[in-house]
Amino acid sequence: MSGSANSHSWEAPDPAIWTAHGYVVVNADLRGGGTSEGIGSMFTTAEAEDYFDLIEWVGTQPWCTGRVGLDGVSYLALSQYRVAELRPPHLAALCVWEGFSDFYRDFAYPGGVREDGFSRLWSAVTARRTRMTENLRTEILRRPDRDDWYTAHTPTLERIQVPMLVCASFSDHNLHSRGSFEAFRRAGSARKWLYTHRDGKWSHYYGAEATRERIRFFDHVLRDADNGWDSCPAVRLAVHAEGARPADITYVDDWPPSETKTAVLHLNTDGQLTADPETTGGQRSFRSRRAALAWTWTAPEDIDILGPSTLRLHVALADADDMNLFVVLRKFRDGREVCFEGSYGFNADVVTKGWQRLAHRTLDPALSTPLQPVHTHHEAEPLTPGVPVAVDVALLPHATRIHRGEQLRLEIGGRWAFARDPLRGQFPGWYRQSPNTTCSIHTGPDQPATLTFAWRPAEVEHPEKP
Repeated sequence: MSGSANSHSWEAPDPAIWTAHGYVVVNADLRGGGTSEGIGSMFTTAEAEDYFDLIEWVGTQPWCTGRVGLDGVSYLALSQYRVAELRPPHLAALCVWEGFSDFYRDFAYPGGVREDGFSRLWSAVTARRTRMTENLRTEILRRPDRDDWYTAHTPTLERIQVPMLVCASFSDHNLHSRGSFEAFRRAGSARKWLYTHRDGKWSHYYGAEATRERIRFFDHVLRDADNGWDSCPAVRLAVHAEGARPADITYVDDWPPSETKTAVLHLNTDGQLTADPETTGGQRSFRSRRAALAWTWTAPEDIDILGPSTLRLHVALADADDMNLFVVLRKFRDGREVCFEGSYGFNADVVTKGWQRLAHRTLDPALSTPLQPVHTHHEAEPLTPGVPVAVDVALLPHATRIHRGEQLRLEIGGRWAFARDPLRGQFPGWYRQSPNTTCSIHTGPDQPATLTFAWRPAEVEHPEKP
């Protein structure tokens, strides 16, 4: 079965494929966009109510069985959350293929750090091509904290009840990865499945395997096909050692997998990540607009690191009351960096990354887990210069195979780790620069600095030892 797209299916199901399989594909312009009339409002309940009416119209047509499924990438994915929480009677299934689910935390201010690249470009294009009640970029600039406006533009995932297949890729950390995993974690659906990959967003969606899996899903939940879908484990787990091709694909019952162990590595003043903390305290410092600090760990065995991870730090600023931390985790083999597929077609990405505004360090206890800190972002809490504070940095989910002798390098800096231009960097991704100050990372028993992640032994054969 071919999965290639045609000119009528950008980020949407390809009609040539799906109609041949007995489905009707309906693509509709939102209010104020394309050929639709009126003035729209993106990410809102009003938009979801329009979608509700469309689903109910489709569900009552003579060519419809009365069971409607939704499928699509990016905006065609994330808009599904809003309408699903309204529970249209004819909505029977969701296939949410890479769509963020929290407007503030995933899109506008990851970690409380303002995104100044893609959101700026996307908002400008949207403003030119559509008629909307709000300018999203203007609102983002006005609202550095997660206030009621962001809450009103974010779905309540727990209200979703219909069966859902969620694609959460490890290759879209700058946009959709976090929110996709959150949708799978928090959705109220009794029947939900997770599909992971670290390939290009659109090439994988239209590829043969993903197309086949989506058809199997919809055949089962919309047509009651006895095709074995329900008997499979809930999570397709693609583990990557490098690049876009997986090193292994397995199926597990939950995410993160329950059989993992937890590793805690300490950031020591000699630049090493070790299982044993230093017995005396110390610190390392860097300038916020210069080179990042680095710590290195060498894998003693073949392992798979799976899921989100967290960095616990104690930091102090010399002469500022706030700063943005940018954290990346890189992989090295024989002294050379091993790269992965990333957002916006960037194929030289790191293992994982995280952002954190220091003044937004308060955690949300209802959403946080030991491996996934989630911050409230409700208000700024300025630091006192020279006084260390504890801060947790969430590193985004990944599934990475590390072979014995390979190294992980943790880097902590005050600026985005990639160039801004499209030839060397992850264009158009870009993030607000920190104030020019000195940041100190404290270590030791009283002010620990740790990287915590989940892992399991990799199922690979070792060569004979010499």
